[in-house]
Amino acid sequence: MPVKQTFKHEHQRVPVKIWTDDVDAASKEQLALVASLPFVHHHVAAMPDVHLGKGATIGSVVATRGAIVPAAVGVDLGCGMMAARLSLTAGDVDEKVLPKVFAGITRAVPVGRAQHRDADVLTDAVRPFEAPLAAMCKKHPDLLKSFGKSSKWTHQMGTLGSGNHFIEVCLDEEQRAWVMLHSGSRGVGNALASYFIELARRDMERWMIQLPHRDLAYFPEGTEHFDDYMQAVHWAQEYARVNRESMLALALGAMRECLPPFEVTDEVVNCHHNYVAREHHYGENVWVTRKGAIRARAGDMGIVPGSMGARSYIVRGQGNEESFCSSAHGAGRRMSRSAAQKAFTEADLQAQTKDVICRKDGGVIDEIPGAYKDIDEVMANQSDLTQVVHTLRQLVCVKG
Repeated sequence: MPVKQTFKHEHQRVPVKIWTDDVDAASKEQLALVASLPFVHHHVAAMPDVHLGKGATIGSVVATRGAIVPAAVGVDLGCGMMAARLSLTAGDVDEKVLPKVFAGITRAVPVGRAQHRDADVLTDAVRPFEAPLAAMCKKHPDLLKSFGKSSKWTHQMGTLGSGNHFIEVCLDEEQRAWVMLHSGSRGVGNALASYFIELARRDMERWMIQLPHRDLAYFPEGTEHFDDYMQAVHWAQEYARVNRESMLALALGAMRECLPPFEVTDEVVNCHHNYVAREHHYGENVWVTRKGAIRARAGDMGIVPGSMGARSYIVRGQGNEESFCSSAHGAGRRMSRSAAQKAFTEADLQAQTKDVICRKDGGVIDEIPGAYKDIDEVMANQSDLTQVVHTLRQLVCVKG
């Protein structure tokens, strides 16, 4: 299905192309502001899960020449998904054992604000990150000031976090078992991003550059802070990738204690959906910022999850240049967390997740399926961006 709508207001330099009709006015205005920046390349693409975000629109793909907007990349640097198919089938993960699986994963992987105790720190996973971070902090002494005295980035490696981060056990269309998880660079990534977003704002003030919005402060390529920011982004993206791998190992270890012996097959996907990368599009080498979008070049494998009561999809990219070879990263919210908490009750949550072993208390009402867009409509709207390889349904969902 082609682009649903394209618009270009008078103040925009480039048009905005959107893969859905389900987009609110505030999100369109936010997209238009990004499209007004002088260094945006060719057009701005908005995926079918597009919705209002902090700093820039979630579900947006922005190609830039000679500059990067830190707030457009976001604060959960490297946030993304990982999925692995197991040699187990539906008969191995029946209703009797699923509560044990849920409890085991919850014990093995710290969730919410929890982090590993000193004795449980994943030292081998953490070690490669220590020296580069120390060098960044030496150059920028205030870098991790916002992280919090009680939190340690070393202790958050292999932890889930909260919000829409999750670990799930699923079955595909052939009743084969999968483990799928969603998380990023945790508190340290947020601290890095927040520091550089504020630093970009100060640079704009120092250089007396007028912006359409303060969140669109940027670093010009070739400047010292641009290089420092890119170093921090790449550090956080790698931390996020290893964090997902560490969590998967912990979850599989917990599952081995209550399930028959199993192996991980060669179907493993690990992809970012909050990140920046150097790519070639429309005749130029550009920086591509994907905030709530995955890369979907021809043949790229990706993950597009639904809410915790809906289907999820393992997909293969089709390399659509109009989207800068990108895809939606999930269902996308249709209402804010506060609005969901007001609109739904625990009874609603229990009804909408009746076939899933998960938390069903008031603490996760903001993650109720009804707060999200219809994942099947999202997939239909991006049929020219990805092909469905596997369709997954959740059995177990662990959230912060």
